[in-house]
Amino acid sequence: MNDPILEAKNVSSVLGSGAGRVQALKDVNLTLHGGELTMLMGPSGSGKTTLLSILGFMLTPTSGSVCIRGQSTENGDAETLARVRREHIGLIFQSYHLFPTLTAAENVQVALDVRGEAGSKARTRSHDALAQVGLSHKINSYPREMSGGEQQRVAIARAIVSTPSVILADEPTAALDSGNGHAIMDVLAAIAKDPSRSVLVVTHDSRLTSFSSRIHSIEDGRIVGEQPAAGSCPVHATPLPPNDAVRAETG
Repeated sequence: MNDPILEAKNVSSVLGSGAGRVQALKDVNLTLHGGELTMLMGPSGSGKTTLLSILGFMLTPTSGSVCIRGQSTENGDAETLARVRREHIGLIFQSYHLFPTLTAAENVQVALDVRGEAGSKARTRSHDALAQVGLSHKINSYPREMSGGEQQRVAIARAIVSTPSVILADEPTAALDSGNGHAIMDVLAAIAKDPSRSVLVVTHDSRLTSFSSRIHSIEDGRIVGEQPAAGSCPVHATPLPPNDAVRAETG
């Protein structure tokens, strides 16, 4: 097993106050290892999104701590957490969150702009990230000119362009048909083969479990089970072809 990349230790989260007070998470312990695609599964209201927000340093836990590469972020101020998020976390959402007036390459480059990277080097990194997800032929395309599956690949390229330690994907296939959903999971599984990186996919779709290295179930704010995959690698994970080799888009 590779080294831990991200660890949640006894994390609890209370949201709201008074009559609206909700115990969203209760003493959650979760470890993400390098070279693995981990799935977090649970019904609506189980605490998946709250935990993802805490792991992505967008929300501070009420108690407990989150460690990234062995360094605790407990008691970190907003500026510190924002820096950790920029340096270590790549986020992928269900609804893509692309800018409609920017090309695919420009949408990816936004992730470098917020880190102060610009110019020809940033453009090259953007193009390389799109090549990694099989979209070299869509560099100058706008979101309206791409299918849902292609748009989600742009979102993945944006998440990985800065080589983060952890990729957090929130229901990344929910807006896609089965074929495109499986294609997206193939991309994420290939990314997760990097031993210096970990991928966490939050989903309620049990049809995707064969892509995972490890499966955690969450219910009523608690991790209630862990299921290792049969074998050390996701069964669908295959290396992505380099550069322009991927041309066929399934939708």
